[in-house]
Amino acid sequence: MTTKRTRVRFAPSPTGLLHVGNARTALYNWLFARHTGGDFLLRIEDTDLERSEVRYEAQLLEDMRWLGLDWDEGPGQPGEPEVGNFGPYRQSERLALYAEHTERLLAEGKAYRCFCTTEELEIERKQAAAEHGSQVYSGRCRNLLPTEIEKNLAEGKHFAVRLRIEDRPLRFHDLVRGPVEFAAETVSDPVLVRSASGVSAGIPVYNYVVTVDDALMEITHVIRGDDHLSNTPKQVAIYEAFDWAVPEFAHLSTILGADRERLSKRHGATSIATFREMGYLPEALVNYLALLGWGAEDGKTETFTLEELTRAFTLERVTPSPAIFDFEKLNWLNRHYLKLAAPERVVALTWRYFADRLPAQDAATGAIQDWFARLVAVFAPYVDCLEQLPAKTAFVFGFDAEAARMSEENAEVLAVDSAQTVLGELAGRVRAHTGVVIPETFKVWMNEIKAASGAKGKDLFHPVRIALTGAHSGPDFDKLLPLIEGGAVLGLGIASVRERVERFVGV
Repeated sequence: MTTKRTRVRFAPSPTGLLHVGNARTALYNWLFARHTGGDFLLRIEDTDLERSEVRYEAQLLEDMRWLGLDWDEGPGQPGEPEVGNFGPYRQSERLALYAEHTERLLAEGKAYRCFCTTEELEIERKQAAAEHGSQVYSGRCRNLLPTEIEKNLAEGKHFAVRLRIEDRPLRFHDLVRGPVEFAAETVSDPVLVRSASGVSAGIPVYNYVVTVDDALMEITHVIRGDDHLSNTPKQVAIYEAFDWAVPEFAHLSTILGADRERLSKRHGATSIATFREMGYLPEALVNYLALLGWGAEDGKTETFTLEELTRAFTLERVTPSPAIFDFEKLNWLNRHYLKLAAPERVVALTWRYFADRLPAQDAATGAIQDWFARLVAVFAPYVDCLEQLPAKTAFVFGFDAEAARMSEENAEVLAVDSAQTVLGELAGRVRAHTGVVIPETFKVWMNEIKAASGAKGKDLFHPVRIALTGAHSGPDFDKLLPLIEGGAVLGLGIASVRERVERFVGV
């Protein structure tokens, strides 16, 4: 372990939404920096000119802030300059710097120009495949004479720049996997700069720019997904070509779906933006992402605030075994944090899901806001994420009485002889009552109806619940009635207790 100040980075490409794998990588880097008192850098790797988009970068920065992962160096807030002394922090703004380093490698003979065309390389690859050999570059341009190089340049031939790999194993230390070694022939002479033709003409490749950036930004630890493991020997070779110190590496395990295939959209939500849209809380997502490949020292604790994670996190407890993304575990954590969250925060987050039923929150009356807060308080503990609340509460706003009666389970309840007696007794009391029905009055009625009808238990309560909610199970009446009557009084298009009962009398 180096005694230098820890410096780590998260370096995403703005070519799509931030998904859970990259978010976990960002989190582990952030936790390691905060735990060790080091620096966390955010660098935008936007040299993929065809796929990089400003909108993805903006969404990425927003998702990072939403998760609570601030950065010490990197892009600034919208409209503000970047922060840090090692910028620019967007690779597209560092092309001149890469070109300077390429010239240095060429001048020192550690890199060379490759004039092979795409067609020639494809023929070479197919021949190697036919002979069951390694499909790596043969090195045919490795030892071109200076005169041949000058002739090719004079003729305007396009060329790529390749790194000259020495014939010895490439080794590095991985904090998760231990010592790792690759044979030189498995790496061949990798391209550093693409051929000066096509859309990506003259653009340096990922492995080259990421290494130059990490070295110049004095990154001490490279923490990333294990899909980059095969890139590491090429990067180590670049470090060595420049005589730069090789950082510590930590390659995080793959995240799999329940079917043990790499997590993808077919498994459900995978992007942070989607989870946010669905109504997951950032603290739940952060907590869950931390557990995908890392565990508490006691092997038992599963709920952590970001501050608690910062104190507990170490790379020594990161496992190389694949992590299984368990939506049920995430849902459990989200329910946990929904219960802990301030009620006004949950209400504010939930309002937008009811845009088709409620006025805009800032335009709603105080009475409607209070009513909605009670609605959320009753039902939020029973959902996995906030987007489920409209469906969970739909019957409060209204339901199809005919469909409710036709339901097989409901029809069986209503067919019992005492059901219509119970509903008739309730209807009589509702008709004679003035104003809204409050829980205390309703409780007295139910005791009277019990005595008058002889019905008790489910024979007493299920018919009434069906009439009020369309189902024979649901919230307690003392919580439900104020929502029904309050919504009716407030003009929210909600049928009152009286109106609901009348629809089931005489059926």
